[in-house]
Amino acid sequence: MNSRRKFLQKSLLATAGISLSNVVSADQFFRSIKSVGPNDQINVGLIGCKGMGWSNVNSMLKMPQVNCIALADIDSNVLDQRAEDVLKARGKKPILYKDYRKMLENKDIDVVVIGTPDHWHCLNLVDSLEAGKHVYVEKPLANSIEECRVMVEATKRYGKLVQVGQWQRSGSQYSEAIDFVKSGQLGNIRLVKCWAYQGWMNPVPVKNDGSIPNGVDYDMWLGPAPKRSFNENRFHFNFRWFWDYAGGLMTDWGVHEIDIALFAMGVSAPKSVMASGGKLAYPDDASETPDTLQTIYEYEGFNMLWEHATGIDGGNYGYTEGIAFIGNNATLVVNRGGWEIISEKEGDKPKLEAMSKVKPQGNALDLHMVNFVDSITKNDASLLNCGVETGSVAAINAHMGNIAYKTGEKIYWNDEKGLFTSSKANKLIKAQYHNGWKLPKV
Repeated sequence: MNSRRKFLQKSLLATAGISLSNVVSADQFFRSIKSVGPNDQINVGLIGCKGMGWSNVNSMLKMPQVNCIALADIDSNVLDQRAEDVLKARGKKPILYKDYRKMLENKDIDVVVIGTPDHWHCLNLVDSLEAGKHVYVEKPLANSIEECRVMVEATKRYGKLVQVGQWQRSGSQYSEAIDFVKSGQLGNIRLVKCWAYQGWMNPVPVKNDGSIPNGVDYDMWLGPAPKRSFNENRFHFNFRWFWDYAGGLMTDWGVHEIDIALFAMGVSAPKSVMASGGKLAYPDDASETPDTLQTIYEYEGFNMLWEHATGIDGGNYGYTEGIAFIGNNATLVVNRGGWEIISEKEGDKPKLEAMSKVKPQGNALDLHMVNFVDSITKNDASLLNCGVETGSVAAINAHMGNIAYKTGEKIYWNDEKGLFTSSKANKLIKAQYHNGWKLPKV
């Protein structure tokens, strides 16, 4: 039985033009580097050091030609912790900054990694590009459609390379699945499902405003967001669930899954969007963004359904997250654990042979960083697995889902004008900046 499965797997892959042997793992890449000359060194500065910002730099430091020479964060406690982490990894402490703009004056920095909350991404990226740095920016690209457009224009203007942290683009299972979808073997695809069920997410308990922790520059953390008293719920990780700083699971997880779906289907903008949901799991907790949401996107020839839920894991096909391409002959399901084919039957016979799960090869985040560094070394933006325009497509579509939810309307998109037909929806395209901060002009 196993030999038959392997035979079918190889046959289907070969028909789709996919070879498992041509995927180079990050470990293989690292082992292939014998020595690194001084001219090949890449010096990195990190803005926003606590979560994914540090994960990204930690991954980059697996490559011997990459050095972390500077850290910027509004929290001295985080700065001190990450300085020790860099020292442990490389034997040398980086220079520490509380204001990222001072860090950008350091001419020894080649690359900036941005790991700040979403509402800071646009300012961080444009300032970094203006300072002559290449940039790796966490997903989602921005906190508004308008900011996405500014960031794309800034990248064009300054001519530096920008990689977006949608690292699923570098996962072997996703590239194989995308190739298979494009091969046409699934038949006509009329529906694509994307989902993220997050059973680990508990209610965010309501807390009173409190004093600003020692070592934290809270005004700098707020930046362009509305002025508010400090509340622990809105700080560090939980910022994701408040509209001032982010877009909830729709933009946090949605950009990963929607990116793969749109790329495989060869589309970038919907004709219409509608959404329904709310705080249905934890109606009385402190968060603002919906914990339950279904969003239907209409594209030319097919629909896409995004759905997310907190507090439960019972997602589609038994998976907590994933993308399913539903065709007339079969359904292809892909997620972080691999990809598989579930057949449709015609009588007693399958229209397309089922295929058991093909597991990923290598660590996708490491591979994403290898791709970024390789693209910088060759100074070739076309090599990037997830450049700024790719990141903007995913982020803009995710923001459209939130806009449909906020308006409570089915909204229609005019691609030529880059606007909705609804004035209510168009107002939500705009970025809202406060406290003297201005949207960058390019």
